[in-house]
Amino acid sequence: MKNNIVAIMYDFDKTLCAKNMQEYTFIPNLNIEPSEFWKEADNLRIEQKMDQVLTYMYLMQKKMNDVNKPLKKEYLNKLGKDILLYDGVEEWFERINKYGKEHGLIIEHYIISSGLKEIIEETKIGKYFKNIYASEYLYNEKSEAVWPKIAINYTNKTQFLIRINKGILDTSDDYNINKRMDSINKRIPTTNMIYIGDGITDVPCMKLTKERGGVSIAVYNNKSIKTAKSLYDDERINYYVKADYRENSQIDQIVKKTILAMSISNELKNFSFKENIK
Repeated sequence: MKNNIVAIMYDFDKTLCAKNMQEYTFIPNLNIEPSEFWKEADNLRIEQKMDQVLTYMYLMQKKMNDVNKPLKKEYLNKLGKDILLYDGVEEWFERINKYGKEHGLIIEHYIISSGLKEIIEETKIGKYFKNIYASEYLYNEKSEAVWPKIAINYTNKTQFLIRINKGILDTSDDYNINKRMDSINKRIPTTNMIYIGDGITDVPCMKLTKERGGVSIAVYNNKSIKTAKSLYDDERINYYVKADYRENSQIDQIVKKTILAMSISNELKNFSFKENIK
């Protein structure tokens, strides 16, 4: 048995970039302050007892309709080009892929985010992800948003870890994702999984990855270090580091050493398996 695929899974907002993706261009284009938009969304959520992600998706669509501009897929895609990523993120994927290859591993990158897929897929790094699991609209024949197709909140994020684990990546496949599968048949073992997030909304994924033998990492900026430290103190993550993805940064060293450990473990398991079948 050879487990030579490693999955690195990322949240997006405040994990790969410094703020919520809507705050770079979408909200400023409406001539309102980001704090006003999120306050309105929060008030609506509480008043109507709505899911947080469905609330912001509804409000984005409403705000565009209020200025007589339907929310179009092309417009959301265009917003992805304005996302400013943390230092080192643009070079991160090729560097980590190369390191994995040097140690006999295939590195696959996945997004699991409550943000919008339409924005993420057109960022400078969108091409590096095997799959982007993020909230998404359903569009009509004019490419206008008409309904939330997928809404990913902090609790249902965990289903995508299971999808990656089993290799059932199609979000419409509800049958096989719930079907029993022997560990030996799962495409990527949980011990070959790394989850990188930034805060409380990532806790279910962080905790599940850590408990099942993978590695969870919380990144922080100057405003979020207390949250990251509390996650570590509560034993929900393995490490917390500054959101700096440049070569030889803390996260670069930790992920590389984790990949190295996975490579060694993989070699030992493969060696043991060969010995057993002689």
